[in-house]
Amino acid sequence: MSPVHPLEEAATARAVIDENGTLVRWSEGARRLLGYAPEEVEGRPAADLLDPGSGDAALPEPTSNRWSGTLPLRHRDGRTLSVWLLAHRRETKGEWLLVTPVESEDRRAYDDPLIRAVLTQSPCAMAIYDERLRLYGINDAMAKVIGLPEARIRGLRISEIGDQRESERLEENLYGVLVSGEGREVEVYTRSGGKDRAHAWMARIAPLSDADGRMRGVCLAAHDFTEQYRARERLQLVNEASVRIGSTLDVTRTAQELADVFVPAVADFVSVDLLDPPEHGGEPDSELPTAPVTLRRAAHRSVNPGSPEAVVTLGEVDVYPATSPQADSLIAGRTIAVPDANNTLEEWLTWDDRRRERVAKLGVHATMSVPIRARGQTLGVAVLTRFRQPGPFTSDDVLLAEEVTARAAVCIDNARRFSRERQTALALQRSLLPQSLPRTAAMDAASRYLPAARAGVGGDWFDVIPLSGLRVAMVVGDVVGHGIQASATMGRLRTAVRTLADIDLAPDELLTHLDDLVVRLSEEAGAEGTTGEVGATCLYAVYDPLSRRCTLARAGHPPPYIAPPDGPPRQLELPAGPPLGLGGLPFESVELELREGTVLALYTNGLIESRGRELDVGHQLLSRALEQSSHSLEWACHAILQALLPVGGAQDDVALLLARTRGLAPSQVATWDIPADPALVAPTRKQVAEQLDTWALSEATFTAELVVSELVTNAIRYGEAPIRLRLIHDDATLICEVSDSSHTAPHLRRAKIYDEGGRGLLLVAQLTQRWGSRHTPDGKTIWAELTLVGED
Repeated sequence: MSPVHPLEEAATARAVIDENGTLVRWSEGARRLLGYAPEEVEGRPAADLLDPGSGDAALPEPTSNRWSGTLPLRHRDGRTLSVWLLAHRRETKGEWLLVTPVESEDRRAYDDPLIRAVLTQSPCAMAIYDERLRLYGINDAMAKVIGLPEARIRGLRISEIGDQRESERLEENLYGVLVSGEGREVEVYTRSGGKDRAHAWMARIAPLSDADGRMRGVCLAAHDFTEQYRARERLQLVNEASVRIGSTLDVTRTAQELADVFVPAVADFVSVDLLDPPEHGGEPDSELPTAPVTLRRAAHRSVNPGSPEAVVTLGEVDVYPATSPQADSLIAGRTIAVPDANNTLEEWLTWDDRRRERVAKLGVHATMSVPIRARGQTLGVAVLTRFRQPGPFTSDDVLLAEEVTARAAVCIDNARRFSRERQTALALQRSLLPQSLPRTAAMDAASRYLPAARAGVGGDWFDVIPLSGLRVAMVVGDVVGHGIQASATMGRLRTAVRTLADIDLAPDELLTHLDDLVVRLSEEAGAEGTTGEVGATCLYAVYDPLSRRCTLARAGHPPPYIAPPDGPPRQLELPAGPPLGLGGLPFESVELELREGTVLALYTNGLIESRGRELDVGHQLLSRALEQSSHSLEWACHAILQALLPVGGAQDDVALLLARTRGLAPSQVATWDIPADPALVAPTRKQVAEQLDTWALSEATFTAELVVSELVTNAIRYGEAPIRLRLIHDDATLICEVSDSSHTAPHLRRAKIYDEGGRGLLLVAQLTQRWGSRHTPDGKTIWAELTLVGED
């Protein structure tokens, strides 16, 4: 709304004509000029006001957003008036505002002190507005800026002379200066003088008063600072690009950020097409591409919602011949803008009828193609198009586009390199992680591994390791760092854990050996001058289904959760232990009894730690989600990840291992204490055969008798009392264990032809699925497993 008093509206004749040529507004000033009341003309064709006898019975059709000229208009009393009109296209599509000053008898002479003051105080293009904010006078420089003579526009308000939005803003500032008596500066970006391109103006507004101090009007002095304004805009756009482009290490996202920066600041539509990376990895070709060029649409952006200008959909591949803007600049290795001295837009579009039709429909008049290159390699091309902005691409636009595209090219190349390394590390890590969990009689297990959504692949790992005596080991670990190095270190630690587990070390002893290994790996890394120190955390647990006891130890790793079959989940309290790699610090094991059906949850810290969320909240979410483990472990894994991980993915790698314990019934175990007398071996074999008959395992009797005979004989001959034999069986396995109090481990040896002994353990190895020995607090145990064959 104009700040001028509404009574002053009558000083200007104003009318609004809609897109159909109908008068829709008629002001008091228009009534004063032609005598018609608003109700007499509103809703009628504006052409009815033209004098039919003048030979021009139709309104002119302007070719731009502003028109001025003289038309013969009929007065209500029948007279014909030759009226000069100034017409502006309104922001509302199709409407025109027509204005002309209504002559006033109160005209001041040019020797007025106000005029002399302005002429002496204003050195540039200037205009004077009286106390009613009506144009009082302009100098020649301002008349040139406006593009209209002073005699035609004298008496109009500034909002009636120029661009509607900016002129109304200027008028508000004129009014503010008139009321406050204090000058001010206003930046205006608008088209002036009917020009096609907008200019930036610094408008300095000063109050004007007479000798008595009475406010007589305001002076507006305008300075064209378009070059400085555009330079500032370019600098702001470059700064904006440095912040907005490359916010992630995602190629598609980075390409979209490039398009978003260009629209609408530089172009009306932008497409970003990229060359596909080599199929088997490696660096892109450093040579310039040759036509035809195959590109994949990575991003596009338009001033119109939905980008209707796009001919190619996102992710689609298109082939561009040498005459296309994409291939033209890629082959030349430089930016090409058309139209220019050597090309026309029509010649550049002869290769595609569909695009030519789309360009003609939109009114595209300028296109610029900028190669995307980084580190000497061509990655793709950005094509900028103008159809709403009137001017062509200037040399400054080219420099700006190249500057922003160069920044984006480095980000795109970084994203591709990260993606390539991430895929390599991920493939390495997945090859090192277990492809499936073993089925054991001790527990059911389910697992999940999720790489970080944005960071490089880390060194999280998990494993389930079957041990002798139907026991099972569970391990979860986390190597510090990300990338291929972390994945490789993870693989070495997982292999070491499996090796140490095979010799049945207690959890605290196993972590001690693993700590020594990490210390050596760190020393090797320092000696090679590659990465920094190697560090890791680890949790190791062993569960025995016979005793239903679980022994756990951790090295700086989050403690596990347990969910009893009839109670709420809770976090176990375990001694923390130092992270692996510090060296020389002790680890402590804890043993507890687990009821059958208890669920153990082992995880890495990426599951519970999240930015913007307290750690306690993560623990609470895990506890609540773990309550759903009663359905199934697979469902529980899904529920836990859904509850704890954000929609965009985890910020760090996540490893999760769930295990539900089983117990072995006492009826599945048989134990005998055997005196150290070789004569008792035969009765022992008979007792074994009877027990196997009781278990309905008579098909394994022959092999089991031989294995028991050899193991018991060796214990009597080389071991120390007391000696104990134990048989354990489940649905698929029969285990024979012989324990004695000697700590000397047995070993295989090849007997000579005439040796009477030395073939016992070799025979056991050939008859069983696997065999071995483990140390116990009271000595050692030799064990052998036989696979049971089901009956047809």
